[in-house]
Amino acid sequence: MPDVTAKICGLSTPETVDAAIGHGAAHLGFVFFPKSPRNLAFEQARALTARAPAQIGKVGVFVDADDEVIDAAIRVGGIDTLQLHGKEPPERLVALRQRHPGIPLWKAIAVRTRADLEAARHYRSVADLILYDAKTPEGTLPGGMGLRFDWTLLNGFVHPQRWALSGGIDAGNVERAAGLTGARLIDVSSGVESAPGIKSVDKIATFLQRIASL
Repeated sequence: MPDVTAKICGLSTPETVDAAIGHGAAHLGFVFFPKSPRNLAFEQARALTARAPAQIGKVGVFVDADDEVIDAAIRVGGIDTLQLHGKEPPERLVALRQRHPGIPLWKAIAVRTRADLEAARHYRSVADLILYDAKTPEGTLPGGMGLRFDWTLLNGFVHPQRWALSGGIDAGNVERAAGLTGARLIDVSSGVESAPGIKSVDKIATFLQRIASL
């Protein structure tokens, strides 16, 4: 088992899904958020998740989504993990846990300052994983914009549970990201794209080869 694993997020084509699987991604991410250039219909997602073997996580990314959207992503889209990337309070995760027992819940925490990290503690008992991502400007997408927070903010922070790192990571800086923070799971989206929402097979391959060398 590699020391550092990766999630390739915002996948939308068979070729890029196959590249992520073939080069060793631990998780595949599929976005269900209409404002995102990576947004998928449930039937599109089903065709993509069906390509992945059982041991690879199929993560649905949602932003303050209602039950109907999440239900359909699981039932139709083949999603087996929920990543909540909006302003969902801990109570929302409790409700989802009851509605979908056995489905792992990931909660993204937007980070700009050290104080922002403290929000993770509110989710200690309800999230299976915390994803630290860069805080984006008000009125823009909550992630996938290539922004990076100051990774040294994580120095000495006592993590309340399992966690992952996201935001502005690519093949050129992933070694530094993992080395500085100690992250064992790295989430990448724009860092393996040729244009917003357009994943590059070559960039996915390069990124995952770099991950495998860590």
